[in-house]
Amino acid sequence: MKLEISLFKFDKNSDYLPYYTKHFLKIEDEKNILDILKTINKSAKLGFNDCENFDLVVNGVYVKASLSLKEVVENFGKELTIEPISVRRAYNDLLIDENDFNDKLVIFKDLLKDEDKEYYLTLKQYFYASNTLNYRSDYIGDAILLLAYDLIQKNPNLENFILSTLNEEEIGASFHTSLEKRIYNFDTSIEDKIQNIQKKLNIFEEIEKQNFRVNKTLILDFDTFKDNYEISHDFKDFNISYYPSKDSEQTVELLKKLKANILKLDTMKLDLAKNSFNHNPLITYHVASTILLDAFDNNADFLVVDTNEDFYIFDYNRKELEKLCGREIILPIIHKNELQKLATGNHNEAKKTLDKHQINPEII
Repeated sequence: MKLEISLFKFDKNSDYLPYYTKHFLKIEDEKNILDILKTINKSAKLGFNDCENFDLVVNGVYVKASLSLKEVVENFGKELTIEPISVRRAYNDLLIDENDFNDKLVIFKDLLKDEDKEYYLTLKQYFYASNTLNYRSDYIGDAILLLAYDLIQKNPNLENFILSTLNEEEIGASFHTSLEKRIYNFDTSIEDKIQNIQKKLNIFEEIEKQNFRVNKTLILDFDTFKDNYEISHDFKDFNISYYPSKDSEQTVELLKKLKANILKLDTMKLDLAKNSFNHNPLITYHVASTILLDAFDNNADFLVVDTNEDFYIFDYNRKELEKLCGREIILPIIHKNELQKLATGNHNEAKKTLDKHQINPEII
């Protein structure tokens, strides 16, 4: 088996900008990612920790160096891009300056025992995997929220003090974005613990209770998705971008039938932090602008969404999104039910809502 590897390189003492080196590796005795790093290091000096618990990023996903090559190939293929867990803080190839992570401990400095500090150090991956850091480098970090959860479990009598301390942080728990799609083999109990803290802080609400900045007079009735349908119009000349929800089977099946070019963009895995929107729409706007801009720059003709909430975030808050990225994004948003109507030739019904979009797709 042969692997094609693009390896991140940067030496703060000699390089102005990072770069990537190509390595074509024939696998012999290597069993995991760490073995790959060791093999490369024999012929080209590489900064990394010779430890199976070493954190790094493979094809945009946060992994441990212990990850077996069998799992690597099954999940990422044979063309791999290997990067540090923070490109921004790299100082010697895959090694990073971790002071920002360590400095966050000052938040609970008067509460911590040695065992608490040791536990916090095991949470490094969760700190750096957060997409929020791409917008706010001063975010307190998911590792602190997990530490807070652990401290409350061990010291229930300190709960009010711990929550009060978190409330004082300006870029705090309301800036959390889900880690679920960013870490390989993610333990979903991690999200449960963070959401537990958000609920205690009264910043986590069910989606149905959120107000996505939509005037009630502008709320659209997208009707329902029909189970039985026949395609009468394909989209073979279209580039379609799709932001999936958790229940995406219907849309995926529909897109397969359209003969369109479905753009596979990494940003479609990003979390919009919808459960905390009422308390902090800013982080939602940041992520949404990244998703919309990525689709636009990759020549998408429109962006398909599954839910009403996603439609309103992308379409009705467009001015806020454009303000954040400093660009005009003329990209139509289409609800999956509208797309089904268009594909089945039910144009008159589709037009009832399409005409009310902030940007009318004008594809009928």
